[in-house]
Amino acid sequence: MSPEILLPLLFGAAFVAGLIDSIAGGGGLITVPVLMGIGLPPQIALGTNKLQASFGSGSAMLHFVRAGTVKLRDCWAGIIWTALGAALGVWAVQLLDATILRQLIPWLLAAIAAYTFLSPRLGAEDSHARMKPALFYLLCGLSIGFYDGFFGPGTGSFWTMALMMMLGYSMLRATATTKVMNFTSNFVALIFFISVGQVRFIEGIVMGCGQFLGARVGSKLVIKRGTAFIRPVFITMVLVLVGRLIYLNFR
Repeated sequence: MSPEILLPLLFGAAFVAGLIDSIAGGGGLITVPVLMGIGLPPQIALGTNKLQASFGSGSAMLHFVRAGTVKLRDCWAGIIWTALGAALGVWAVQLLDATILRQLIPWLLAAIAAYTFLSPRLGAEDSHARMKPALFYLLCGLSIGFYDGFFGPGTGSFWTMALMMMLGYSMLRATATTKVMNFTSNFVALIFFISVGQVRFIEGIVMGCGQFLGARVGSKLVIKRGTAFIRPVFITMVLVLVGRLIYLNFR
């Protein structure tokens, strides 16, 4: 495929992925298959995906911070523990088999979708926290950060649900905070992939531009329309992700 066709295709796919990912997560469902579809080996596709995803999560994070939806000073503990967890996950994936995670994660995500669907008031507004933020970010930063570095799909869903259930965040505030953590783990993983030469920069930067713009549009929609808009998109993307992972497990 010629660059005149390939690069606009990658840009467009990344724009759509950035739009969806900034609202409810799951943008990798679009970008990873596209990267592998143009002939990139799996490891390079994953590395290039982390490059372009860092643009998207960084764009959404920046917009949410500027809008006051999330404050970075409230997230430092989460950023530090998530970075450490992601680094450990990237290291562990070189040594361990991810088969068990591939089989377990779809059912955990299905439980998240069912619980969100059956709890219509969940995330409607901020509520009472069930855990101290310092302990929450220690546990979830290490565990979810590790998961993102080790495997990845559904990371945003796990963060959003954990923030709503444990810290009592509204879905809007949880979505915004999730982007801070997503950017952290994406960036840590990206550093590793660059260090081992598994990133295609031209494709990644072109897609990153699409991700950046798509995430800007999506984050504006999130702030403008709030939880009532996020909720159905969130449930839909979790279910799509569940279907995709089950298909990959049993095909």
